Amino acid sequence: MLRASGSGPVRSSGCRLGDMSSGEHNASGSMVGYLYQADWCLLELIRRGPDRPDLAISLEMHDDVAWDEGGTPRELLQTKHHLNSNAGLGDKDKDLWKTVLVWINAGSPGDSHGPRLGLVSTSVAADDSAAGLLRPDERRKTDEALRRLDKAAAESTNEVTKKAREKYLALTPAERGAFVERIFVLDRAPRIGDVESELRKALWNALPTDHEDMFMGLVWKWWHGVSLDMLQGRRSGITAAAARAEIAGIRNRFGDDDLPTTVELADVDTKGVLLAHENSPFVHQLRWVRCNSVNLRKAIIDYYRAVEQTVAWVDDDLIGLHELKRFEEELRDEWERHFADMVEDLGESASDDEKIAVGKNLLRQLRDSTSVSVRPKYNDAFFARGKRHELADRGSVGWHPDFQALMENLMISTARQSQA
Repeated sequence: MLRASGSGPVRSSGCRLGDMSSGEHNASGSMVGYLYQADWCLLELIRRGPDRPDLAISLEMHDDVAWDEGGTPRELLQTKHHLNSNAGLGDKDKDLWKTVLVWINAGSPGDSHGPRLGLVSTSVAADDSAAGLLRPDERRKTDEALRRLDKAAAESTNEVTKKAREKYLALTPAERGAFVERIFVLDRAPRIGDVESELRKALWNALPTDHEDMFMGLVWKWWHGVSLDMLQGRRSGITAAAARAEIAGIRNRFGDDDLPTTVELADVDTKGVLLAHENSPFVHQLRWVRCNSVNLRKAIIDYYRAVEQTVAWVDDDLIGLHELKRFEEELRDEWERHFADMVEDLGESASDDEKIAVGKNLLRQLRDSTSVSVRPKYNDAFFARGKRHELADRGSVGWHPDFQALMENLMISTARQSQA
């Protein structure tokens, strides 16, 4: 049987930077930078959200990452990811001055009431450097940091940072003082491979026991969609309260009355699945009642997703085989009632076209039925639809009034073909 692929979120831990050429290394470094920006944004949202539930966080709107209130930025954050922990935070280093240039260009650098300006870096700043003196802790010394930045701006000869230093020195002393007062440096930030473990710590009280990996996969998958929407301009941001509600919803799917869907429609290799199942018994059952091509394809996908989802749930001990058996028995009981009524109303002298018509109607009735569910709060309709097709594949249910005879003929024909 084909297995669904790509069901988990796109994660960045697979990058092998050390194996790349210089050109590949630069391109990969840029890619990792963007991935880190998105990943760290989620960590920031979860860590600081409880203190600012009504604020929204955004990507590439006001800055790399930003907190805003009603569209007005309250905190701008630049993220810098380095493999070398000593890179980028010296008084004359380009990371520091490139960030300064971004913030000056954003406008009103000397506005003491402007948004807080944060530099997030995986590097470690020396305690006596300007960056080290701008950490948001009890050792913060903005006057000394200002003196060091003024000195570095005046003395450095680095052409890469020249424009930033010139713009900085063009500010009045009062403007530079107000500007530096708004800056804070968050060094020692977790590297991209460590964000996952830090996020787990931040979400420790929400992690479902024994299902932590699946839960985290669903959280990352949700966030991947949110961050992509922000980067493509389809949404401006997400509030901390909305993120909390979404994560709580994911957590609730692991309760006794619900289940998490992990095999999404977008994860299915449609072409491969259709090809693999074009001659399956349940597909023949659909053809016997002249199911149209659109719904035939959808039925195959429903069947595939239901089978794969069952495997995923059982493998992760989210559901027992006895519970699945009971669900199948309830589906079959529902089918028996409808099938008996159909046969009774049909009469013994029905034509082939009449049999096909009533069989198609039965298929549609049960396809749209939501009266039987695997768990009380589980409402993803594909699963019940797919399980009905799984029962049809075994010959336990059928749509055509004569499906049992047709299934016997199919089995005989298949056996003969295999022996030929």
